[in-house]
Amino acid sequence: MSVRSFVGDKIRKVIGNSSYIRLRHGYRAEHSYLSRVQGVIHVGANEGQERELYAAFGLHVIWIEPIPEVCETLELNLSNFPKQHAYNYLVTDEDGKEYQFHIADNAGASSSILELNKHAEMYPHIAYKGSVILRGTTLNSILSAEQVDIRRYDAMVLDTQGSELKILRGAAELLPNFKFVKVEVPDFESYKGCCQIGELAAFMALNGFRERSQHPIIHTPGIGTYFEVIYKRIAR
Repeated sequence: MSVRSFVGDKIRKVIGNSSYIRLRHGYRAEHSYLSRVQGVIHVGANEGQERELYAAFGLHVIWIEPIPEVCETLELNLSNFPKQHAYNYLVTDEDGKEYQFHIADNAGASSSILELNKHAEMYPHIAYKGSVILRGTTLNSILSAEQVDIRRYDAMVLDTQGSELKILRGAAELLPNFKFVKVEVPDFESYKGCCQIGELAAFMALNGFRERSQHPIIHTPGIGTYFEVIYKRIAR
């Protein structure tokens, strides 16, 4: 065990796991919005990797994951988090349209309704292993069907491998309910026809949001950069 891990374990035992997570991660700019909201709708859940982070801030969380098998794992992972709930839907900009959903071989994390483009150059070890036909649903319809009180959720996180702008357009009437929207987005065509940072910024500005912070995740020379971008609603 490294000295850093040893010290971290000692601090965790003294102050408790939630306080330790807030202390370790809450100061980071990409997580700072969590102390300013009461709930998060996280679209593109995968297995709920951020569940402990959200729990440390005492947040209500709606997780939405399109792959049935992954959603089953997500539900198991959330069994000890009573404020967090998982729903199995493919979120898009219209109800009822069918998509060929491509499933990636990295536990589904890079799965998308879009074909791979430069993503295959940035991550040559990741490929599609198959596909399934899924029916799209707007966020509005999902919240209505599941009887979710939108007033409890004032932040949205999107990590849907290129379809983020499609989801936002389908949820345009819900956007005034959110204080913050966090999106993982590239500045290059990672997937064919995917959402890119310039068009996302333009859409968010038209809908009353401005960029609060931008954090590069990975950069590959000659290809481009993936960012986590946080948008804040402009007070009116």
